[in-house]
Amino acid sequence: MNELTNVPDGGAEPGPDGAPATPEILPHNIEAEQQLLGAILTNNDIYDRIAAVVKSEHFFEPVHQRIFETAVARIQKNALASPVTLKAFLEDDPGLKALGGPAYLARLAGVAAPAVAARDYAQMIYDLAVRRELIRLGQDLSARAQRVEVHDDPREQIVAAEQALYKLGEQGHAERGFVSFLKAVTDAVNVANAAYQRDGGLAGISTGLADLDRKLGGLHRSDLLILAGRPSMGKTSLATNIAFNIAKAYRRGRLPDGSEGPVSGGVVGFFSLEMSAEQLAARVLSEAAEVPSEQIRRGDMSENDFRRFLEAAQTLETCPLYIDDTPALPISQLAARARRLKRTHGLDVLMIDYLQLVRPASAKDSRVNEVSEITQGLKAIAKELDIPVIALSQLSRQVENREDKRPQLSDLRESGSIEQDADVVMFVFREEYYKEREKPGEHDLEAIAKWQEVMERVHGKAEVIIGKQRHGPIGSVELAFEGQFTRFSNLEKHHQPRGDEF
Repeated sequence: MNELTNVPDGGAEPGPDGAPATPEILPHNIEAEQQLLGAILTNNDIYDRIAAVVKSEHFFEPVHQRIFETAVARIQKNALASPVTLKAFLEDDPGLKALGGPAYLARLAGVAAPAVAARDYAQMIYDLAVRRELIRLGQDLSARAQRVEVHDDPREQIVAAEQALYKLGEQGHAERGFVSFLKAVTDAVNVANAAYQRDGGLAGISTGLADLDRKLGGLHRSDLLILAGRPSMGKTSLATNIAFNIAKAYRRGRLPDGSEGPVSGGVVGFFSLEMSAEQLAARVLSEAAEVPSEQIRRGDMSENDFRRFLEAAQTLETCPLYIDDTPALPISQLAARARRLKRTHGLDVLMIDYLQLVRPASAKDSRVNEVSEITQGLKAIAKELDIPVIALSQLSRQVENREDKRPQLSDLRESGSIEQDADVVMFVFREEYYKEREKPGEHDLEAIAKWQEVMERVHGKAEVIIGKQRHGPIGSVELAFEGQFTRFSNLEKHHQPRGDEF
């Protein structure tokens, strides 16, 4: 054993009851930390090999954390990090003084690990840091469970523990913390490059609706999108159409950064708080098989219709579309189930039908505060899981009192928090629905003629009005709507020649 192993275990932290934890229960390897630091101080190029694996907080010994941070700061400025250059920055460090002062830096260089082994040492240090974090999480969970308090629901403890474990599994530590602007810029360039390389130039996941994609640039990761409308406008239909299009297009392959992932489409999670999973599946099958949904419900199908229906069902069996129809889910449970789905099957897009049916984690003094907690929770899910979240929302009845029935942001129920937290707010509007109910009496031939002219203009058409978009323009997108199949599709007039894809 070399002389450097006699480092006091300054990394021991107090246990949950306030008593100091014994160093032996926290896994660590001081020699590996010393030899990795020595390798970096003797050959700064090694840092590039281990930068993606280990960070300063993964070191057990606090002095080693500070040495690593100082060395990295120098290396990132293209300056030399060696025992001599680090001496000026660390000679007054009380922890380093306890280990022998700047001479300790020179001794680190003397026990440097071979360059070929540096990554293995870094991986060992990282793995031990994860084990320590697991122990801390276990201790916190045990201590919280032992405290029996009225307001501390055990189910909420389970959700909190699952969230902490998910973060640890995804990122290696409980808190993400700050990221450098360099990393943020690099991520932005990678997204732009992916959009440039992808057919159609979309930065996000395609909805399968060309005109909507052009306006939104696809569905972007970590965005919260609100899809709102009055009853019978087709909110659920549009959401199921988009979900089906994304799941149907799902293909895995090698991404531009070299990793494996969805090269088109994605895995979709659908929380249907209003309709049952069977009803939702029937809607998707109606669209795919082109059999009217009311005929499916009544069983009024010809042999040919039923054959198409079964063929569509067989085709869609492998679609990665997962439906949860549990009613009145609390936002905390919804988040936990989304995490579990991502961990077990993957998750690229999450849909909630609809927002007002989600329950807050605890009762609030007003409905506005409850909706605020729900929208903040949905935005947190989008950021934590790094996926687009689409939440459907009802509109207030004030739309019906206006002559122009086109919805606007102020029509959102409890609109303040929804409008504030959402990255995109879209409204579904079908003028045909309202014009049908304005049919004049049969005796007024002139009015009937005008009404028929208007009906011809609006028949089979829908608008998606983008009322807010953080990253792009607002405006309207026209779509075709086939009510019998509950299907939205691209309007043919926007495509160049007839006969192109519809």
